[in-house]
Amino acid sequence: MLTVAETFVSIQGESTYAGLACFFVRLAGCNLRCTYCDTRQALAAGHEESVDALVTAAVAARTPLVEVTGGEPLLQDGFRALATGLRDRTDATVLVETNGSRDLAVIPEGVIAVVDVKCPGSGEGGSFDPANLARLRAYDEVKFVLTGRRDYEWARGFAADHALFGRCRAVLFSPAADRLEAELLAGWMLADRSAARLQVQLHKMLRVP
Repeated sequence: MLTVAETFVSIQGESTYAGLACFFVRLAGCNLRCTYCDTRQALAAGHEESVDALVTAAVAARTPLVEVTGGEPLLQDGFRALATGLRDRTDATVLVETNGSRDLAVIPEGVIAVVDVKCPGSGEGGSFDPANLARLRAYDEVKFVLTGRRDYEWARGFAADHALFGRCRAVLFSPAADRLEAELLAGWMLADRSAARLQVQLHKMLRVP
């Protein structure tokens, strides 16, 4: 059994898979409290659902993409069984979004990790488990949510120091909503000829869940 905040179908708004229809399983509970958190509903107690029921719902959704998110989904003991079931029983590409503080080794092969490295402006800087760098796979993605120039420079340095562009499929720089304008971030990235990918929250632009 898993504790679930909500399930829903929407347009995937983040990662290199943005724009695809996606069935989301949002698990309840998180070990971090980011200053810009936009899913506070996941911090409250959720409802119990079985792995089988969640996988059956994902199959019925018939979307090309399925994502397990939170909160922090890796906190729950049933996460691996859910991710494995979604991988094996659906035709969808399966993603998991995680805050980077938990052991990525619990994510099954073939399930794509979108790993958030928390910058200082998040209020949770230092929460990333450095051992996860060695656990990244070639098809995983790493995301930095940036609140300003200090975060940008920190993320740029972290990506360079740890050779992220050679470790994973994509490095994503995302402006925090109401904290940093995308146009300003784009200008910094262009000036630096950054190899990172600018990511905006497409689902918010479209005003879908």
